[in-house]
Amino acid sequence: MKLVINSCFGRFSTTREFSESIGAPSPYHILRCDAKLIKAVETNAEAVNGVHAKLKVVEIPEEATDWEINEYDGRESITYVVDGKLYHIS
Repeated sequence: MKLVINSCFGRFSTTREFSESIGAPSPYHILRCDAKLIKAVETNAEAVNGVHAKLKVVEIPEEATDWEINEYDGRESITYVVDGKLYHIS
């Protein structure tokens, strides 16, 4: 499964233009697994990054039974579980 996280200190966001183009309520409230967001970040992240954001796509295994986004001052990482073991991506 692919997800989008913010890889710098600041806050997860996209440009207002991008959020409006996909019908999101705001640049801060977009599903991290949205296919249009993932494609946009993979092809041209600079055009999608919001203010104080540097978005990147990370991938977790499909067999992950649980996952969560961790955040520290806006910088995000993913923790997930596979076969009872905990993994971390930053």
